[in-house]
Amino acid sequence: MSGTATTAANTQSAKMKKEESSFLGKLGGTLARRKKSKEVSDLHEEGKNAINAPMLPTGMDIHPEDTLLEENAERIMLDPTSRENLKFKDLLKVLIDWINSELEEDRIIVKDLEEDCYDGQVLQKLFEKLSGRKLNVAEVTQSEIGQKQKLQTVLEAVNETLRPHGWSIEWSVDSIHSKNLVAIVYLLVALAMHFQAPIRLPEHVSVQVVVVKKREGILQTALVTKELTSTTEMMLGRFERDAFDTLLDHAPDKLNVVKTSLITFVNKHLNKLNLEVTELESQFADGVYLILLMGLLENYFVPLYNFFLTPESFEQKVHNVAFAFELMQDGGLKKPKARPEDVVNLNLKSTLRVLYNLFTNYKNSE
Repeated sequence: MSGTATTAANTQSAKMKKEESSFLGKLGGTLARRKKSKEVSDLHEEGKNAINAPMLPTGMDIHPEDTLLEENAERIMLDPTSRENLKFKDLLKVLIDWINSELEEDRIIVKDLEEDCYDGQVLQKLFEKLSGRKLNVAEVTQSEIGQKQKLQTVLEAVNETLRPHGWSIEWSVDSIHSKNLVAIVYLLVALAMHFQAPIRLPEHVSVQVVVVKKREGILQTALVTKELTSTTEMMLGRFERDAFDTLLDHAPDKLNVVKTSLITFVNKHLNKLNLEVTELESQFADGVYLILLMGLLENYFVPLYNFFLTPESFEQKVHNVAFAFELMQDGGLKKPKARPEDVVNLNLKSTLRVLYNLFTNYKNSE
């Protein structure tokens, strides 16, 4: 930089400082005192936070809106390291793909759970699709008040459905609307499990969250681990027990009688194609026999390009079983309670439920 430029810059800087000093002087130093007071207050608050939150993760930023809490209120924030957890990312992808599959007819595409679920529109459509209930809410709401009112209606309906089945309500209107990803995921996992979504949720997904609370005017923070999913069996255990649970737990001796009846039923129809079943759980696991059986029961030929005749991968088998479930629903049957993944994984109760549903509807078919 030339000497002339340096001198000009220094002159300009001095002029600005003089004008600033003059401006502050005209205000009688009020702003300066406020600024100084705020700096002292901020340092004092920072010291308290350092004492109260020694375990606050490195790099965790607490934004101003996170500290504007009422007395005894709290805010939960996802730890950035958990956001990068591969199992957590996998869970998010599974949930997003599931929502998009369910709402495909509504031409709704979800890309980001936080940005797309907070206003209640997607949650409303998803719950209506899963439950078959129509909620009395405005279709589109732009204002914050309108969005929260819609969320209130949607979550009340969700809670009424889930709470009697033992689900712990880990979400609220404020948490969802404030784009709390953990609360949104808790809600979606509960809906997916309760309505037995045809998806495979990653097991044992946990995240760490920072809980910020205000007590006597002081912000207190703590690092807490939240379990979003456990094992599939434990999560499915929330469902109401049915006759097959009772049968397997208390009357295993009668199980063979039921299996024999079901084998007789399916072979009566599969024999027309020179096919025979001897093991229920294993021979229906790839979905091929289920698809062929539905075609026989409904008297139509299923084109081979619609399914994998010799499936090799887990995904191909799940595709086949899911396709068989679609054929069942097209035939007027209720959506099977079992998940395609459970049938593929040789879950006997799931396979029995599916076949018994066919038996009760087609036992008199020739």
